[in-house]
Amino acid sequence: MSKPRPWNIFAWIWLLVIFLRELTLSAWDVIKATLSPEIRARPGVVAVPLRLRSKAGVTLLADMVTLTPGTTALHVSEDRSILYVHVMNIESPEAVRQSIADRLERPTMRVLS
Repeated sequence: MSKPRPWNIFAWIWLLVIFLRELTLSAWDVIKATLSPEIRARPGVVAVPLRLRSKAGVTLLADMVTLTPGTTALHVSEDRSILYVHVMNIESPEAVRQSIADRLERPTMRVLS
């Protein structure tokens, strides 16, 4: 039998730091867009493929996406393989996918592994 692994407190702290960074940067982008005299936003919905499959992992990721200003998790596919995200300003769908995968999903995977 394998021993259960204790939660890695450092991974949780790192995830919190990353999330707070994303929160701050996104809030700043929303503030700039709101106060700008010109509307430059290009909103849209992006399908983000997920490597996370657990309910807890997908829920944590979707919550972080929704709490980040300028993005909202809209729906998760039945098999939990795709997260649909509304984004306030899409420069490229691939950039949005990569950003969520690198900045939020990967640290979430570390925390829950």
